[in-house]
Amino acid sequence: MASSAAVAAARKARLVRETKETAVTVEVNIDGTGQTKVKTGLPFIDHLITSIGKHSMIDISLAGKSNDGIVHHLAEDVAIALSQTIDKALGDRARIVRFGSAVVPMDEALAFVAIDLVRRQYHRAELKLARDGVEGVPREDLEHFCRSLLQNLNACTHMVVEYGDNDHHKVEAALKAFALALRAAAAIDGRRKGVPSTKGAM
Repeated sequence: MASSAAVAAARKARLVRETKETAVTVEVNIDGTGQTKVKTGLPFIDHLITSIGKHSMIDISLAGKSNDGIVHHLAEDVAIALSQTIDKALGDRARIVRFGSAVVPMDEALAFVAIDLVRRQYHRAELKLARDGVEGVPREDLEHFCRSLLQNLNACTHMVVEYGDNDHHKVEAALKAFALALRAAAAIDGRRKGVPSTKGAM
């Protein structure tokens, strides 16, 4: 059986995504302590990614830069790069718990997320945002950030805001629930050998 140190070393990854629109560099450590260093030029997106790291206990170092000044492109590419780096760090997903879920209240808002880290992509995101934007980020770009995050994780993920009045609270509760569900699903199961699937492959 691999030592805990070996497992931690194996669950790190780095990814560089460069296009004509953006440049994003991400490093993650699945078995970290939730340390984050995030700078995208979009303070609310920085805050959301910091929350993901804090509550998933994944160390995240992320730098994102816009080359064209378009918020949509930067929010999308940051989410794509972050999830693809986490996917890479998970490796063959051997010995993980595989399933995770969490319900998070944030004042008047309540959000639920369930994750299956099987390598079959499916995502559903119901944020129920009402305002045109939150903290300077257009609503459609926040929604796209969340969808891109789920779509590129290479997993089955359901994210649902049950109710709420404040859109800031709704999206933050949803991403904190995502972080907690991911932490549970990615955790190492000390009793398991191989991948958690009757197929013998994820």
